[in-house]
Amino acid sequence: MKVLLKKVRVFDSNSTFDNQEVDIAVENGIIVSIGNIEDSGFEDIISGQNLCVSNGWVDAGVHYKEPGAEWLENMDSLHAAALEGGITTLVGFPNTNPTVQTKESLSYFGNFSKNNLVSFLNYAAVTKNCEGKDFTDMMDLHYNGAIGFSDGKNPIQSSDILLKTLQYLHPLNTILVTKSEDKYLSMFGQMHEGITSTMLGLKGIPSAAEEIMIMRDLKLLEYSGIKSEQPLLHFSTISTLQSVNLIREAKAKGLPISCDIAAHQLAFTDESLLDFDTNLKVSPPFRSKSDVDALIEGLKDGTIDMIVSDHNPLDAEHKNVEFDVADFGVLGIQTLFSVVNTYSGLDLQTIIEKIVLNPRKLVKIESPKIAIGEKANLTVFDPDQEFVFEEKNILSLSKNSPFIENKLKGRAVAVVNNGKFKILG
Repeated sequence: MKVLLKKVRVFDSNSTFDNQEVDIAVENGIIVSIGNIEDSGFEDIISGQNLCVSNGWVDAGVHYKEPGAEWLENMDSLHAAALEGGITTLVGFPNTNPTVQTKESLSYFGNFSKNNLVSFLNYAAVTKNCEGKDFTDMMDLHYNGAIGFSDGKNPIQSSDILLKTLQYLHPLNTILVTKSEDKYLSMFGQMHEGITSTMLGLKGIPSAAEEIMIMRDLKLLEYSGIKSEQPLLHFSTISTLQSVNLIREAKAKGLPISCDIAAHQLAFTDESLLDFDTNLKVSPPFRSKSDVDALIEGLKDGTIDMIVSDHNPLDAEHKNVEFDVADFGVLGIQTLFSVVNTYSGLDLQTIIEKIVLNPRKLVKIESPKIAIGEKANLTVFDPDQEFVFEEKNILSLSKNSPFIENKLKGRAVAVVNNGKFKILG
């Protein structure tokens, strides 16, 4: 493999070439030259107007369906969708069947990654089968490749389990990723509780269901007395104004926390559900305009550390039904960057921080840099390219995207990783 990236603007704050337009030569998976390079002798040349390059994009919030539900998404379709989205590293929640709670289950994904462009990583389960009752062997899982721990889509309802997990994970220097939801407050809820849910006659999910759990978890972390310069507790897919404020205040107090949002939360509000489109049924639900504004402000000021897709493939049996019996979840892996670039108003440097730099720091995986002699883990992209996302473009086995027929801006052009190279589109 000998590839030339021609006249690409570098987005890598760790590189001396940051924000410079350069040529980059990659040979056998290694960056061998950066500067003004002759075009001859290369197998492939990537060139075009307004091309940019960063380290490979990371999606640290994905719901794998294999093993256990391969008809919704298998490893090959997930790999194809991730690639098309410019993503070179995925981090999956443990809610597969069987649950990711043994070293054998971790090796299942690691073996698939060895010879592919996309690396599959995992959060392992905190409790057996993510049921919130008995602990898994977290130490064994940590030393066999789990990059963090979570019960995934199942919020940890027990205060005792959450506190003991924090105390157990701190010496391992790893992270607990938790979804904040009081299941009793959100029970039977279909969408955000507000004027729109009342108009539609749907039971609402109050903002308090999320905020109360964040308050509890922050109090337990403070009570534990744990001090750390690295985040220990990570709040997954927060969605409300008050959640942002609580986390901002806790960070100012020095608590070792971080958080993320799902990209689709930037694009819709609860009013978008007026036509009962089940592709807009997500958890947490789409909130109010003031909540969306708070999420954007939280991204800008650093309160929100990263953006994930919360990719959750579901077929027609789960989605093409009445709204109140449809499952929660949308596709997102293929449109992660495009959605953020279209709807957030963030500059490119900040977007790259949220989907490249911060995810790697938080889950403590290798952070390559764009420099001569470094391994090439790169995403080449055009931030200004506009396109209409159509169902025929979806590479996942499921088609439950809320962005079908929407015009999006910005997309990946090529990916280099693991000594391999692919032109996209």
